[in-house]
Amino acid sequence: MAALSSPLRVCRGILKELRASQGPSYKRSLAYNYVMDQFRKNKVTGERYCRAQQEAHHASDTYLCLLASTRNHLVLHNIYHGKGERSPEQMAGLVGLRLPTQPGGKGWDK
Repeated sequence: MAALSSPLRVCRGILKELRASQGPSYKRSLAYNYVMDQFRKNKVTGERYCRAQQEAHHASDTYLCLLASTRNHLVLHNIYHGKGERSPEQMAGLVGLRLPTQPGGKGWDK
């Protein structure tokens, strides 16, 4: 199992994803209030160290991964999903290639 990052980093990451998805008014959303409440409730003190806190940290790290993956999926979907018929030159450029060109006199020049 991969090592978990610090709870503060996970909390900031989740808030960053919320800000990216909801815009500047993310602090007034129910999701923001819920995330902050859960992180405050599961805060580790010197007197308390238990498995439930580790489970909450793991769940929050998994949720951050879900949010980031969903955002990346939407970006890739918008880039590569069908926008109608494309020319071969556009398709080659989409994947970072160029079509070969023939020198003049072969009937291929435009």
